[in-house]
Amino acid sequence: MGIFNRRGREPTVQSSPTVPHQDQEKLATASNNVSEFDPHFSGDSSTHLHRGLRARQVTMIALGGALGSGLLIGTGSALARAGPASIFISYTILGFIVWIVLCALGEMAAWLPLESGFTGYAARFVDPALGFSLGYTYWFKYIITTPNQLTACALVIQYWVDRDKVNPGVFIAVFLVVIILINYLGIKFFGEIEFWLSSAKVLTMVGLIILSLVLMLGGGPDHDRKGFRFWKDPGAFKPLYAKGATGNFLGLWSVMVTATFAYLGSELIGVTVGEAQNPRKVIPRAIKLTFWRILFFYVLSVFLIGTLVPYNSERLSFATKQSTGASASPFVVAIVSSGIERLPGFINACILIFVFSAANSDLYVATRVLYSLAKEGNSHPIFARTDARGVPIFALGLSALIACIAFLNVASDSRVVFGYFVNLVTLFGLLTWISILVSHICFVHARRAQGVIQGNMPYVAPLGLPGTYFALVFCILIAIFSNFSVFVHVPTRENPNFDYKTFITGYLGIPLYLIMIFGYKILMKSKRKTAVTADIYTGKEFIDYEEQEFLAQKAAHESKNPRGWFYRNFIAWLL
Repeated sequence: MGIFNRRGREPTVQSSPTVPHQDQEKLATASNNVSEFDPHFSGDSSTHLHRGLRARQVTMIALGGALGSGLLIGTGSALARAGPASIFISYTILGFIVWIVLCALGEMAAWLPLESGFTGYAARFVDPALGFSLGYTYWFKYIITTPNQLTACALVIQYWVDRDKVNPGVFIAVFLVVIILINYLGIKFFGEIEFWLSSAKVLTMVGLIILSLVLMLGGGPDHDRKGFRFWKDPGAFKPLYAKGATGNFLGLWSVMVTATFAYLGSELIGVTVGEAQNPRKVIPRAIKLTFWRILFFYVLSVFLIGTLVPYNSERLSFATKQSTGASASPFVVAIVSSGIERLPGFINACILIFVFSAANSDLYVATRVLYSLAKEGNSHPIFARTDARGVPIFALGLSALIACIAFLNVASDSRVVFGYFVNLVTLFGLLTWISILVSHICFVHARRAQGVIQGNMPYVAPLGLPGTYFALVFCILIAIFSNFSVFVHVPTRENPNFDYKTFITGYLGIPLYLIMIFGYKILMKSKRKTAVTADIYTGKEFIDYEEQEFLAQKAAHESKNPRGWFYRNFIAWLL
């Protein structure tokens, strides 16, 4: 049921355990004339999303949504470049940073689950200019990554079907049509498909982790108990660009950048807040589960792969030169090295699921971000129009049309140019994290200044402002030094002293991001929000109303259909 699709009933403000008395007075005043305060919450149902994502779907998307080929494949190049200790340390540190970012996002989303997501938080709590820049950079990122994932799907298929027999463009067309249909059929259908795709990804990673542990302990056909042998010979760290401690640090930092990009997409949960049922309960729960996802799927998996494959392995060197598919995965290198020959085909099928799910969710994100820009008045109003299923059909149409540039990847000449675009927009994901952290800092100051008691918050980031500031500084450092290698002398490189191509594509995102912020401020004369002027209330009365209505319906359903002890303790938390 969508919050803003009700007919014949007007929301009323009632006492709620999550809303203090002084807040209720503000809400009551706002509810008398919502449209005057914010047109986003008008009664026009043709511009609103539907809350069709169930708790189990949001939970599984939070667990498996960000799992992609970056983890299955990208860890190989990181291991070959810096060694097992470096990838373990970097993935652990970055996992901690990502957890802080998601907790900050969860605090804002639980208080005010906006349809416009974190672009709306940036515009309301910081400055409309930040919301404008964040929205367009994030949208630009996903209209490029969507065709990139479609191309990856076609490349993975080549494991079974040679490109000389079937042109990769055929598979790109098939996958593009499928993801457009999934997104067009509504959020309930998308949520169900993504639930099962995420479940498959989670099961795949669980299986690979268990298998890796067995191989590490000598349970493979070779009966070789590897343990920490490869941490001693060839070593835990591989120096990069220099010898000794300096080289070890540079190797670690280069993998830190790789780890950052592997985690990108974790903020997907912030895009779903406008379509999740009972978001005040579901979103914090999903955020908490991401801690275990990071610890288990990322940190544990890179630790195990570092014990199974030495960084100087010839098989690993061959894998890092592959484009995608099973042959490029370090997990396949570990499996084959242990004497198991028949699993690569299965791993390739799993990788296909990973990249297809990524293409599907990337198109979803691109559509919703363009919709959010229109809702905030930063794009043409037609992109805020939704159909009877709550799908922003015009935003979906434009995003799908742009995804057709995937066909350019069929030609090798354009593939190089397209690769530069991918490098450019990858930095936008890191700038998104920075924007979320800045928004959270302003939100905390605003709720304190406007008298919101912390005890009445649905969810509060565990580490508070100190954790947010720490993550913000770390993200800024990564953004500045993410492409430090362009300044290092590398004799084998096309431009040994200065790689200007990588410099441009690696750093151009930062000035574009800043130009959009300051350009908007100059042209639109927007003003920065203060702790007093930040809008943390408009639209909240609708969320309170829906929360009360949802809980009442749930209580009525449970009274008619009582559940047993097992259901209440092991199943109900997912639903």
